[in-house]
Amino acid sequence: MSELKLPSIDYAALAPILIMLGAALLGVLVEAFVPRRLRNAVQLGLALVAVLAAVTMVILKSESRVITAGGALAVDGPTLFLQGTVLVLAAMALLLVGERTVERGGAFVAHAAVTAESPEDRRQAEGVGGATEVYPLMTFAIGGMLIFVAANDLLTMFISLEVFSLPLYLLCALARRRRLLSQEAAMKYFLLGAYASAFFLFGVALIYGFTSGIPGRGAGVDFATVHAAVGESSSSQVLLFAGMALLAIGLLFKAAAAPFHVWTPDVYQGAPTPVTGFMAACTKVAAFGALLRVFHVAFAGASWDFTPVIGVLAVLTMLVGAVLAVTQTDIKRLLAYSSIANAGYLLVGVLAPSKEGLSGTMFYLAAYGFSVLAAFAVVTLVRDADGEATHLSRWAGLGRRSPFFAAIFTFILLAFAGIPLTSGFTSKFAVFGPALEANQAWLVIAGVLTSMVLAFPYLRVVVMMWLSEPGEATPTVTVPGALTSAALVIGVLATLVLGVVPGPLLDLTTGAAEFVR
Repeated sequence: MSELKLPSIDYAALAPILIMLGAALLGVLVEAFVPRRLRNAVQLGLALVAVLAAVTMVILKSESRVITAGGALAVDGPTLFLQGTVLVLAAMALLLVGERTVERGGAFVAHAAVTAESPEDRRQAEGVGGATEVYPLMTFAIGGMLIFVAANDLLTMFISLEVFSLPLYLLCALARRRRLLSQEAAMKYFLLGAYASAFFLFGVALIYGFTSGIPGRGAGVDFATVHAAVGESSSSQVLLFAGMALLAIGLLFKAAAAPFHVWTPDVYQGAPTPVTGFMAACTKVAAFGALLRVFHVAFAGASWDFTPVIGVLAVLTMLVGAVLAVTQTDIKRLLAYSSIANAGYLLVGVLAPSKEGLSGTMFYLAAYGFSVLAAFAVVTLVRDADGEATHLSRWAGLGRRSPFFAAIFTFILLAFAGIPLTSGFTSKFAVFGPALEANQAWLVIAGVLTSMVLAFPYLRVVVMMWLSEPGEATPTVTVPGALTSAALVIGVLATLVLGVVPGPLLDLTTGAAEFVR
């Protein structure tokens, strides 16, 4: 009888994942045993301490280059950089989630089981402390994202996809106000997400079948086996192309790329704004981290086959995001279409088959995350008696009423438009440069043209804020609490610094831009 041999596990390399999942389990116990009045402070403290500890471990293990847990997880430069990025952006999102002074009781519903629009619902909307279950849900989601960017086989990637998706479906439904809109958004996200997960899993099955044709080697879904199968498998190429297509659908859905973007505007509009910011920043990092690993490691040998198709999707994504952003009348939907367009620009970086392309994409993900979280932090502050005033007509004259916050939002919008001396300019330069070197000028031309179109809705908001007279309907800007202020300062400073002196972060991404295989 052969002896059972357990896989070796490098626990230190996996420490950030273990810390976040451990904190999520502790958060569940806090919900059970800590008195309600203390829970918010305890849960927020626990989540932030866990994120800080995980970031510390990422920094301490920054030289790790290992494949561990029986080949299921790869801890290398891209993994560590993307894990660090997810954790820092998640800390900013947690600050927004923990805010209790901008809106009495916070952005989340106190009792999710209360029927929407009922008298009891209206009563709890007036200031009962918000649900603290959001913290363990967020820490589970963060843990899932850390696994997702490190996954070295397709099955591990699928499981981690579910680990971070399921908490997000719930978080989207927990808005304190406009409950029906929030629940509708969560339902749409859940149903479409379930379809995307099914496509991904079906793709895994087809790729497993394709790998069975390697002479003298068993079938498998780890990236080394898939990579070998692309060059050596005698199985039908239909299995490979169909499997790649289905995997791409699952991943591009999470990245909010066209034509798999239809959930994005509704979910961004309906979800609580701190959760929208969390999804716009952290989910994008996780999704593109997985895309980079799948296409640069597993399917690198098939780049001639997938590059034209993904390139067409990139152009379509830019066009859809830019053109439909022009027609939006709600600030959160405008930022959703902006996010879709940015997914297109990131796909340009994914398709650049060089170390510079990988480096530029990782830089873009970090820079965009800081800017978009700062933008949603400002959105949480523009309020009237019914909560956040997100209709664009309500922002007219905001520059006269609150010039400081209007100036901050103007700066963030200019960064999104790619104006020099902002992180948006250096980000686009970082992904378009390697694409030009890889003879993909058509993608760069599409990127530049759609950037010009996308500048229009941003500048329209700037003109409305500064050149319109404030009317009776113009809302006030609430004075931010310490937590929102901290998130806003971090986001704005990062947007400025990465535009003026991007060198240190670019050096860091260049040093990290190498996968272990």
